[in-house]
Amino acid sequence: MSVLPVLMVAVAPGVALLSYFYLKDRYDPEPISLVLKLFLFGVLIVFPVMILQRALVQGLGENPFIYTFVISSGVEEFFKWFLVYFLIFKHTSFDEPYDGIVYAVAGALGFATLENVFYAFLNGSTFSELMIRALLPVSGHAMFGVMMGYHLGRAKFTPEKARKHLTLSLLLPIFWHGVFDYTLLVTKAYWIWFMVPLMSFLWLRSLWKVQRANAKSPLRVAHQEERVKI
Repeated sequence: MSVLPVLMVAVAPGVALLSYFYLKDRYDPEPISLVLKLFLFGVLIVFPVMILQRALVQGLGENPFIYTFVISSGVEEFFKWFLVYFLIFKHTSFDEPYDGIVYAVAGALGFATLENVFYAFLNGSTFSELMIRALLPVSGHAMFGVMMGYHLGRAKFTPEKARKHLTLSLLLPIFWHGVFDYTLLVTKAYWIWFMVPLMSFLWLRSLWKVQRANAKSPLRVAHQEERVKI
C-alpha cells in the first residue's frame, strides 16, 4: 500500500468512532472546535507517553503484568485523564453528564489515531491488519474513553459523590485497558477466543453508559418541554 491509502486507513477508524459518539449527544452537541482541540491534544500526548514508557521499561523490566497494567495502561490512561480533567472538567461547555464522554473519547481517539499511524508505517501493515486494529486497539481506546468520561460527568454533576467518581474515572480505564493488553499479550495463538467476548462486553457496557449519561442530562426536561410546545 502507498503512503496516502495507509494514512487514510489508519486515521479513518478514530475519526469514525469520534463522529459516532459526538452524534450520540442528544440534547446539546459540544462545540466542534473544542472537541477537535481535545483530539489534537490526545495526538500530542503520544510523545511524552512514549518517552515515559521507554524509561519505565528500562527501570522496571518487561514483566507482563507490570508492563500491561502499569507501563502501558497506567501511563496512557493517566495522561488522557489528566488532559481531560485539567482542560475540560471546569469548562462552561461541560454542561451535562454526556459531555464527559464526548471529550474523553476525543482525547482517547486522538491518542489512538497517532498510535495507529505509527504502527501502520513502522510495521508495513496490510489493509486486513489495519482493520483488525480498528476493531481492537482503536475501538478499545474509545471504550476506555467512555468509561472515563462517564464517571467524570457523574463527578461534576453529583458533587456529593465527586471523589468516588473521579477515582473511578481513572481506575476503571486503567483496569480494563490492562485486561485488554494482558489478554493480547498472553494469548497470542488463540487471542480471538478471549478478545471477541471482551470487546463485546466493553461495547455493550459503553452503549449502556452512553444511554444512561444522556438520560441524566439536566437539558432533557427543557428539551421535552420544547417538544410539547411544538
